[in-house]
Amino acid sequence: MITELNRLMEAVEDSLTGDLDVPDVAVGLGTTEYHLRRMFSSLAGMPLSEYVRRRRMTHAAGDLLRDEDLLSIAVRYGYGSTEALGRAFRSVHGVKPGDARRDGGPLRTQSQLRFTLTVEGKSTMDTRIAERPAFRLVGHAARVPLIHLGINPHIQAHVASIPREEHDRLRTLGNTQPAGLLQVSADVDPDYTEGSDLTYLHGVAVTETTRAAENLDAIEVPAGTWAVFRTEGEYPATLQSAWAATATDWFPSNPWRLRPGPSIVAILERSDDFSTATCELWLPVEHA
Repeated sequence: MITELNRLMEAVEDSLTGDLDVPDVAVGLGTTEYHLRRMFSSLAGMPLSEYVRRRRMTHAAGDLLRDEDLLSIAVRYGYGSTEALGRAFRSVHGVKPGDARRDGGPLRTQSQLRFTLTVEGKSTMDTRIAERPAFRLVGHAARVPLIHLGINPHIQAHVASIPREEHDRLRTLGNTQPAGLLQVSADVDPDYTEGSDLTYLHGVAVTETTRAAENLDAIEVPAGTWAVFRTEGEYPATLQSAWAATATDWFPSNPWRLRPGPSIVAILERSDDFSTATCELWLPVEHA
């Protein structure tokens, strides 16, 4: 995966003044656009689209300081007007193009990224591969913004709004793996952009043939392969660290890649105050 990401970085450089066809690049690298975007955002800490914008505006700043015409610069980097260029320029550099030209800055440079794999061997990941037939996730869903670190207050408020007796009822409905009450994230932006909306479902897994109550939301999950990561410790920090480690350690070292589908967290055990928990993180995968 590291090789593929570095070749993606080369493709970005080759397309700074043209179109970057990510699906075509992914096919050429023998992977998928979904996996390529998710691995990039996880490792780089920003969406691929944001990195491309930063690289283009880094080059545009150099052109600007050479007193080139603003419209020519805009067209060169794929913007249809000087206004569109100005918005992109300001989002990266924090100043308008005219002010940067007059004052010489301040300008923020986005260096070209290069990915390397560091093998430390300090810990192992408790992982298993599970083949699952089609099943259904049922429960109570809400649209919430993605937050990378810490407790998501929007999810917390959604779960708190569900009556205690409804939690108990949901537990009795679950009849297949993943077991127990589940935290489901679906319809996630492939770039994993913080603040983008996703569907969060608090519920359980049932077999494909199980009839769910009409007042419950449902997500249909097709048959497929899952990588299951078990975590124990401080919640949610340990779980979030494991999630990050799938991108930095596990996927680069194993012949699997992410495929589209919901990610699922099963809470197996928890302390009374939920400060610690034993969890399983289920990620949909396919052989690379």
